[in-house]
Amino acid sequence: MMTQIQPLTTPIARATEERGTITIDQVDLRLDLESEIQQLKRQMNAVILAHYYQESEIQDIADYIGDSLELSRKSQTTNADVIIFAGVHFMAETAKILNPTKQVLVPDMAAGCSLAAGCPPTEFRKFREAHPDHIAVTYINCSAEVKALSDIICTSSSAEAIINKIPRGQKIIFAPDRNLGRYLMRKTGRDMLLWQGACIVHETFSERKILELKARHSKALLIAHPECEETLLAHADFIGSTSALLKFTHDAIADEFIVATESGIIHQMEKLSPGKRFIPAPPESENCNCNHCPYMKLNTMEKIYLCMVNRSPEVLIPEDIRSKAQLALDRMLEMSKVAQD
Repeated sequence: MMTQIQPLTTPIARATEERGTITIDQVDLRLDLESEIQQLKRQMNAVILAHYYQESEIQDIADYIGDSLELSRKSQTTNADVIIFAGVHFMAETAKILNPTKQVLVPDMAAGCSLAAGCPPTEFRKFREAHPDHIAVTYINCSAEVKALSDIICTSSSAEAIINKIPRGQKIIFAPDRNLGRYLMRKTGRDMLLWQGACIVHETFSERKILELKARHSKALLIAHPECEETLLAHADFIGSTSALLKFTHDAIADEFIVATESGIIHQMEKLSPGKRFIPAPPESENCNCNHCPYMKLNTMEKIYLCMVNRSPEVLIPEDIRSKAQLALDRMLEMSKVAQD
């Protein structure tokens, strides 16, 4: 049974009790949001999962921080009744797929993903039907519907190990990230049929500006996520998943790094290695913060608080889609046990 929330002794909680669902403009600015969230978490028997790309204050209140594979595993092991997922929508869907009896809440339902949006289920179904002799290894950055149409899900930290376990004679579709797909083709020697999707953040990094940075910081190592374009990866000193990048910066002798992934990870890098310097890779345009994921940054402390008070927005997935998607996710979790995060 889900623990019932007792009314809090704050103006906003009293407003909730009197009027029902509240909106962000009704949040009392005097509230200590961190304290309120911790109190609600205890009352709800809730757990907060946060991706490395969240704002630093959200990372600091989370029970677990990680990349997609780590958070998928954590969502399966929690004893909480409610999962608050501070990330993007496909991540919360993954938690719901793996935990059908738990309530999964998200701070902002509009926190989507360009990769997921660029792979519509109807089009992906047609793509699969046109290549019936291929199996689909699909990056976790996709919708529940696309997961349900896939054979195996992977993350950037598990993809290489998973592909290497597939018999050499088996043809493979890799979706939706073409950059990660190309990287994996080089690493595994497999010829895969790629869906032509890309991450809006990782495709904005400027090769020219990064080379200029490397020239100015000759001792800095360039580290990059495999979602980056091939031309940039060619200059990288280390390529890996978000958690692999974090581990590398901690273990490496170097004291300075140029970080070619979403800049939210730098908060954890600085906490883990306080004596080292981390330089966010620059985007092409001077007039944007394109190394920040606009979807990840939709989540705020206020929205986390509100989703807990309102028990909404809630992630709901039809059972026929959820059960098929779980088969593909279960294969990922089983096949990735040897993968290094």
